[in-house]
Amino acid sequence: MKLMRVGQPGQEKPAILDAEGKVRDLSAHVKDIGGEAISPEGLKKIAAIDVGTLPVLNQERIGACVAGTGKFICIGLNFSDHAAETGATVPPEPVIFMKATSAIVGPNDNVVIPRGSEKTDWEVELGVVIGKTAKYVSEADALDYVAGYCVSHDVSERAFQTERAGQWTKGKSCDTFGPIGPWLVTKDEITDPQNLGMWLKVNGQTMQDGSSKTMVYGVAHVVSYLSQFMSLHPGDVISTGTPPGVGMGLKPPRYLKAGDVVELGIEGLGSQKQTFVADI
Repeated sequence: MKLMRVGQPGQEKPAILDAEGKVRDLSAHVKDIGGEAISPEGLKKIAAIDVGTLPVLNQERIGACVAGTGKFICIGLNFSDHAAETGATVPPEPVIFMKATSAIVGPNDNVVIPRGSEKTDWEVELGVVIGKTAKYVSEADALDYVAGYCVSHDVSERAFQTERAGQWTKGKSCDTFGPIGPWLVTKDEITDPQNLGMWLKVNGQTMQDGSSKTMVYGVAHVVSYLSQFMSLHPGDVISTGTPPGVGMGLKPPRYLKAGDVVELGIEGLGSQKQTFVADI
């Protein structure tokens, strides 16, 4: 299933994409795409609905694909070829950093370049959405706790991230730096999350053209690993790292400016398109 949320910010309705590409209203059946609705039991209930009987929603703004995200956890340097382009070595364990949940926006919303930014960068990432509480889970069982997957754009301000002292969070958490969606694609539709093509274009030019094959620590490992340190709850999003082709890895480096248009997508998970604008 391809679950989504449509409507103006704060007024999104839960929805599902039907086989013909029509957006169908789920609000008579679930409050939102999150919490109980994306638990294994909740997803079974949605799967049992005759989608053809649901009202069609006009194509309007698409919101973030999941509601009630308590944690937005990112994995750094998790693609061997991306680590190499940034001059870093692959870490012996997953590097974890947090992105503030206030950064979350819809997949096609404008992204705001913060005041004083000179190094706003792009990163297409595979997002993992948790569907039930995970604590101390094994790698073998880890995918049982996953509701599905989404496209995640880990927008990053490199100077804030690496030149302003401390951890990476301040370069990752700026408002609008977390577009997710368009869909939460349930895991039954994704045969192998470690074999998905991933791409990103800036102003029509392909910058990233990779695959989740080169992920160092795969989805099951990451979910299990994180659950040893903290409980993962329904609606939590894990952004699992980016393939090569980011602006900071180019020679010379290239960064985004107001008016740039970024398009990105992942095989089977849809695509995003954002215009970057200056903060006022």
